[in-house]
This record gives sequence, C-alpha cells and structure tokens, in this order.
Amino acid sequence: MAETEGQEQPRRSFDWNLLHTFMVIVQEGSITRAAERLLYRQPTVSNALRRLEEQLGKRLVDRGPGRFELTEHGSVLYRECQEICGSIGRLRQLLDDDGAELTGHLTIHMASHVAFSPLDETLAEFHARHPKVSLDIDIGTSSHVIASVLAKQATLGICLVHEKHPRLDYRLLYREHFGFFCGPRHRLFRRRGLSLEDLGGENFVSFRTDQLTDALRPVAMLRAQLPEQGPTVGTSSNLEEVRRMIVAGLGIGPLPIHVVEREVRDELLWRLPPYEEPPAVDIYVVTNPRATLGRAERLFLDALIARSGVEQLGPLVLPGNRRMAP
Repeated sequence: MAETEGQEQPRRSFDWNLLHTFMVIVQEGSITRAAERLLYRQPTVSNALRRLEEQLGKRLVDRGPGRFELTEHGSVLYRECQEICGSIGRLRQLLDDDGAELTGHLTIHMASHVAFSPLDETLAEFHARHPKVSLDIDIGTSSHVIASVLAKQATLGICLVHEKHPRLDYRLLYREHFGFFCGPRHRLFRRRGLSLEDLGGENFVSFRTDQLTDALRPVAMLRAQLPEQGPTVGTSSNLEEVRRMIVAGLGIGPLPIHVVEREVRDELLWRLPPYEEPPAVDIYVVTNPRATLGRAERLFLDALIARSGVEQLGPLVLPGNRRMAP
C-alpha cells in the first residue's frame, strides 16, 4: 500500500539519533551518567529526551528526586531500540561482505562455564580456513547473553536457559552436571564417606544465577534439600571467580564436574556429595531468527551446529532471493 504524504512526513523529520541517546539514558539510569558516556553536556541529553517524547507524543521516563523509572511506553520503546540499534550496528559488517575472500566479524556471548570441545574444534577449523574473520567473545550471565542476542548485538549466544524467549531460537548443545566442591583449607577437604546432611550449615559460594527462578534452578533445588541452609558468603557470574573463592576456603560451592577434573586430580578441589545423580543443566546455542547474518557469521554458525550434532539451520537467504548453501 502506498504511503500518504502525511505518513511520510513524520519519518522524514524524525531524528533517529534520539533513539540511541534514549537507549544510553535507560542503560545508565541517569541523565548525568548518560551525558558522561556520550561526551555530551547534561542539558543536551535532557533536551534529546524531551524532543523524543514530543515527537512520539508519549511520556517515556518518570523522573524526580531519587527516582528514574521507565513508563510503559518507555519500556516498549527501549525493547525496540535495542533491536534497531543492534541492526544499525551490523550494517557495515553486512555491506563489507562482497563475496570475495571471507572477512567479517563474529560476536559470541557466552556464560562463563561453557566447556565444550566441538566449540573449540569449530573455532580452530574456522580460523584456519578464514583467517581474516575476527572474533569477539563476551562473557556474562545467561540473562545478559539472551538480551544481547535479542538486541542483535551477538551473532549467537551459548548459555543456560531458564525460560525460552518466544522471539529466539534455541538448540541444545550439551548437558553438564554440577557437583559441590571445597578447597584445601576447608574442614571437609579429603573427608570420605560424607552425605548431603554433612553439608548443612556450611558457608556457601555460588553463581548469581543459583536461584529457584533462574538458570541454575537444579542446583538451587539441591541446596534446598540441605538440613540447614548456611549463609552465602560469595557470589560471582564468572566461573573462575567462584572457583577462586572455593579454593580459597570461603565456603563450599557448585562447579561443572567436567570442567574441574584437573583441579580434582591435583587436589586443589575436593568433590562433595551428592556423588550420584548430580544436578543437570542444559546448555543451548541461542540465535535470533530476525537477525540478518553476514556470510562469515552464517558459515560459522552452520559449522558449529553440524559439528555439535544439533538440528541444522535452513539456508541463508541473500538479497534478491539468492540462496547460499552452508
């Protein structure tokens, strides 16, 4: 349907830079901090928010002394801004893909405890074949990974999944099992014949997602079976830091069993009960079907999926309805 002149005029006069400024304001939760990040003066950022609200005819942020809250309209706009700005940020990469020697950039967002040999093998083989493709791996919480893929800021995500977002695709990579461990300074180190009851009341170290409502729900459920819940004395989103606190003797805590096999052999860590049927957590590769992938991104994703033995993606649709096989 052809657009009327009235429909075209708002689009032509709209300042799309305001969306980026709005996204930064929300991320920083403050006009002042947003101005510092954008290297603008505070009145400039405040005026940008006012202009955006005027152009849309909606109040986006409720502000006051000690208060900064998105309105319902502001929340809707922020979700859309993430996707819009993610798409804009990918334009240069997509336009640079001219079909000559493969170039481009891969952005992978992962949870910190992903230890999966097919991923390592895919990275090695892909780099050997396409050395001009650059790579960025960002480590964060599973919720951060999901948000990045949803906003098209990541080629793919690899993480734990508590609830599946309806706008994303999920493919199971592997299942890992968590065990409880302690370090050499802990009183339970080298103790044999322990039961789950022996862990009651102990100081605990864990991941921030070790919650009944989050990605490590199976671990949280096991903790709930302890006869006495000890205090949580340390948390982190990073496996290395959780492991550091356990080895340092701050408390006992969960770690992926296959990831710490060497530390157990070297007696830097000691496995605690339960020894049978440890909590299982599924690790997924997460993609955004609405994101237009560059050739390098698509080839890498197809290679990872093929090597991992999960369901293959469909063929890549290129401009002009041309199709490219993996």
